[in-house]
This record gives sequence, structure tokens and C-alpha cells, in this order.
Amino acid sequence: MASFTDDAYLNDWGREFRGHDGVRSWNRTDNIGKQSRFSDVSVTNGPEPDSYDVTLTVTGNGHNGSGTLKFQLRDGLIQSLVIH
Repeated sequence: MASFTDDAYLNDWGREFRGHDGVRSWNRTDNIGKQSRFSDVSVTNGPEPDSYDVTLTVTGNGHNGSGTLKFQLRDGLIQSLVIH
């Protein structure tokens, strides 16, 4: 949780989570809870300052395949993470 701002926003294919409690809940059920493993494919600068588009390959007991994560940083922390 230390990597996220207090008011972080996470959108995982339309499911929305807010703040540390929301990110923690998502992490427990959709990330660690699914034993997800990530391999980075590419990282590019996003359209806004401090934004990045990261393409990953995911394996585990949930989603398996490639996807793009859009990060928006604020003060060096993740303010927004949109997964699609």
C-alpha cells in the first residue's frame, strides 16, 4: 500500500476501488488471491506528465494473458491505476 496515494483510484476492467482499503481488497481477491505473476512486455510514457502505459503478461489462477495497465503518478506514488 505504500506505493499508492491515500486517495488512490484503481479500475480493473470496470470494477472500481478507492483508497488504501480498496486497493488492499483488490490485491487480496484479484492479485495475491489469484497467485498472479506478472512479466513486463513494454513500458511507454502516457499522454500526461507522470503517466505510464505498461503492457504485462499475467499468469496465475485468474486472468491469464496480456493486458495494459495505465498508471498516473503523483509525488512518486500511484494515484491512479486503470487495468484493461
